[in-house]
Amino acid sequence: MEPFRSEIRNTPSAQTIKIYLSDESLDMKVKHHLESFKEIDFIEIRETVEQNRGDENLTVFLKDDIDINKMKTCIDSSLWWYFEEDLVD
Repeated sequence: MEPFRSEIRNTPSAQTIKIYLSDESLDMKVKHHLESFKEIDFIEIRETVEQNRGDENLTVFLKDDIDINKMKTCIDSSLWWYFEEDLVD
């Protein structure tokens, strides 16, 4: 099982990146890790209402004029490194 999955979502107010962790106990640690990105405006831990998803997700809101596709790629790369380096001990 993969440690996370991310996807770009469109909401009425903004595009967001949703991150679903396979281990939801890591939500706060991963949130803290992602807060170092200067392109991120804020991150919320939200309950998930979609089918076939975890109970929670991290919803990432970007600052204005940030390319969401490039940012998703950056976040994904950072999270792969994060989980490969076992920084979540």
